[in-house]
Amino acid sequence: MKFPHSTKIFRGQLDAAPFLGVFFLLIIFLLLNSAFVSTSGVPITLPEGVNLPGPDKATAAVAVDEGGHFYFENQLCDVARLKERLQDAVTRSHQPITLVVQADKAAKTEVLATLSILARSLGIRDMLLAVRPPVVATPVAPATAPQPKPGSTTTNP
Repeated sequence: MKFPHSTKIFRGQLDAAPFLGVFFLLIIFLLLNSAFVSTSGVPITLPEGVNLPGPDKATAAVAVDEGGHFYFENQLCDVARLKERLQDAVTRSHQPITLVVQADKAAKTEVLATLSILARSLGIRDMLLAVRPPVVATPVAPATAPQPKPGSTTTNP
């Protein structure tokens, strides 16, 4: 069967209305999609710190929220359960463990002291507080050369 060859290439102007309609519909979908997505987990705001060293041993991380609740391996733990799970981590490790505490800025000092005493009782000797880098990097001042003592003479080459 033969088809007629009467088709011609479109050489007119395109209407912008259909393209704008699809574009605005896409924007509406993107805005609605991001507004309904909730972040899972417990919000913890770490304090800021600059140029702090990290651990060089095996680590175990414990998070503490502003209410004083402990989280180990993303699970809510009371003090007894946390002690049990940290003891398991200590016995599994062949080297000393460093406890990394991800404490919220609003966490109370008593809660951190309780965690420190608990870690010491399990044989964990090193405990580090996790911090986040500052939003605006603070430039580090270069080390200055020692100043000559008063009364001494120096020569410039």
